[in-house]
Amino acid sequence: MDVLRRNNVVVEGRADGPVIMLANGFGCDQNMWRLVTPRLADDFKIVQFDHVGTGGSDKSAWQEERYSSLDGYAEDVLQICDALGLGPLVFVGHSVSSVFGVLAAGREPGAFEKLVLLTPSPRYIDDRDYTGGFSAEDIDELLESLDSNYLGWSASLAPVIMGNPERPELSEELTNSFCQVDPSIARVFARATFLSDNRADLAGVTVPTRVIECAHDVIAPREVGAFVHEAIPGSELVTLDAVGHCPQLSAPDQTAEAIASFAARTDDER
Repeated sequence: MDVLRRNNVVVEGRADGPVIMLANGFGCDQNMWRLVTPRLADDFKIVQFDHVGTGGSDKSAWQEERYSSLDGYAEDVLQICDALGLGPLVFVGHSVSSVFGVLAAGREPGAFEKLVLLTPSPRYIDDRDYTGGFSAEDIDELLESLDSNYLGWSASLAPVIMGNPERPELSEELTNSFCQVDPSIARVFARATFLSDNRADLAGVTVPTRVIECAHDVIAPREVGAFVHEAIPGSELVTLDAVGHCPQLSAPDQTAEAIASFAARTDDER
C-alpha cells in the first residue's frame, strides 16, 4: 500500500523548516487550507493530505469497516507520519480532525511535537453538564436529512457551519466541497463524526497543545473550547475574533498566526 498516494499527500514550503501537518475537517480536502499555507510556507515545511474518500485520495482504498469510526482516520495519520519519516511534527487538525490528532498522539506521542486543535469538538451532543451544541434529536434529524437528500443537506448545512452570511461565497465553497464526496462515504463519515464521544481521550494527551476556538461558532460553541482546554493537561486556549467553524477560510491571517506562533515557540519560550 502506497500510503502517500492513498491520501494524496503533498509536501511544500521551507525544505529545512519545522514540519506542520494540516488535516481537514468533515467533507473537505486540503484546498481548504489554501489561504493559510502561503502564510506558513516561508518558515515551515507543510504536509497536507486528503482523508480517504475525499479530494484527490485513492477512493478505492475506502473501507466502511475501517472508516466507520474515527480510529481508522487516526491510524491513517500515523501511517502518513511513518511513511514520511520526518520525525516529530506539529499536527494541526480542523474540527473532527482534531480528534484524529488526539487519538493518534495518545497512541504514539513520540510522533508529535505539538498539537493544534482548530475548532475541536470531542462530542457534539449535549450530555448532562456538558454542552456540545446539539441535542440528540438535532443530530438524528441531521443524519436523517443527509440520508434522504445529501445534496440538499449540504446546501442547507454549509451556511450554518461557515457563518458569515455576508460572505456567501464561503458557504458556496463548503457546499461544493461536500457535494464532491460520494454520498455513501459521507454518510459513514458523518455518523462517525457526529455520534462520537472522545471526551475521555483528551486526558491522555501528553504533548504541548493549543486549542483554537472562534468567538462565534454554532458547531463548536465556546463551552466546548473551554472543556477541551480544561481536559487536556497543560493546554492553552486561544479565541479568534472570528465567526463560524472554518476560520482558515473566514479569518486566514488570524488562523495562520495562531498556528505559527505556537509551532515556532521553543521550550524556553513557554
